[in-house]
Amino acid sequence: MPHKLHKREKEQFSKLFKQDQITDFENRFAVMEAFLQVEGHISSSQMVQRLNELGYQLEPEFVRDTLKLMCQYGFASKQQFNNGETLYEHLHLGQHHDHMVCTKCGKIVEFEDPQLERIQIQTAERHGFHLLQHKMEMYGICAQCMAKRKELLRLSEAPNGERLIIARIDGGPRARARLMAMGLRIGDEVDVIVNSGQGQLVIGVDYKRIVLGRGLAAKLLVQVKPNDAE
Repeated sequence: MPHKLHKREKEQFSKLFKQDQITDFENRFAVMEAFLQVEGHISSSQMVQRLNELGYQLEPEFVRDTLKLMCQYGFASKQQFNNGETLYEHLHLGQHHDHMVCTKCGKIVEFEDPQLERIQIQTAERHGFHLLQHKMEMYGICAQCMAKRKELLRLSEAPNGERLIIARIDGGPRARARLMAMGLRIGDEVDVIVNSGQGQLVIGVDYKRIVLGRGLAAKLLVQVKPNDAE
């Protein structure tokens, strides 16, 4: 099936690009062929590297322009996830999928769920919408990254969006007293709202926002909520 699908895509690419007299067709077709060999998502710089490996010495700007044209003609779609990098993926007619993104390693998993698709259509109808298109991105931590993670981690290392429980408080009496004065105690549930990896953190505890310096956040040892660990 993929072979027949890719053959059809290349035939349509040739027809449309020649019909509109797109310049430098042969090199653009080489980009299309190389793109169809890639499963998943790829950046323009990775595409340039892939073409170099196949023996094509094409300018990065030319490759970017060709990918832009491929999006314009409906052969590719452009995605930007949390890290802001622009990635391209196949856009095959009649097919739709959503994405799960690991915030730790950046892994992107494509998935299809007919039941989820039906729920989205039904939800739109309940609100008086005729659904035309949608995009779902789910962010979390993949199984491989979870397996490598320590049972306890410092709050300063926790990613955005994670809900955790305070398991231990390190530091001397002054640090402990300061944290307790903020309303932070062992057993509290913590939502990591903002953690850029540097500077202050913003956490949510009992519907209150608390701003912590990184040094103080490092004294809080946290763990995944038991019902989220499976």
